[in-house]
Amino acid sequence: MSARLTALVEVSHKWRALAERRRAHFVELYHSGRWKHYYSEERFLRCLRDAIKMSERWAEIAPPPDEAPLPLAEVRQRTAA
Repeated sequence: MSARLTALVEVSHKWRALAERRRAHFVELYHSGRWKHYYSEERFLRCLRDAIKMSERWAEIAPPPDEAPLPLAEVRQRTAA
């Protein structure tokens, strides 16, 4: 793997970790009830959904190193059905 690609992988894993920390923060706010001090219910739910969506998206973009990505040929053959 080239140095540039290695650097991109490292950066993507850092972004994934940040998204996961943000998600955990909102989940903790929810469980503790502290969100009521900072957000309206509608705004909090919007932020929580966004944090979950972004965390899941970064998990797709930068899977953990122990998860092997799908081979390119298999990715091209996958359909929505």
